[in-house]
Amino acid sequence: MRKGTHPAYGPVVFRDRAANHAFLTRSTMTSDKTIEWGDGAAYPVVDVEISDVSHPFHTGTARVLDTAGRVERFERRYGKRGAA
Repeated sequence: MRKGTHPAYGPVVFRDRAANHAFLTRSTMTSDKTIEWGDGAAYPVVDVEISDVSHPFHTGTARVLDTAGRVERFERRYGKRGAA
């Protein structure tokens, strides 16, 4: 690789604030905040809103929307459009 063209690639901790879960991986992302990991070393930490631990699809709490019945439900609530 040519020097100076690629971002620094190193260990980073991603922390899911919703599920209070963190995992150590390698990334080009950086942060001014650090966290002490289980091995005693301090790593930069990046806070994320959602990860596989808290995402509804992975946790099994996802809801399926019925798109076919939406028009019929709207027509029941507000009535069908009359001919002008």
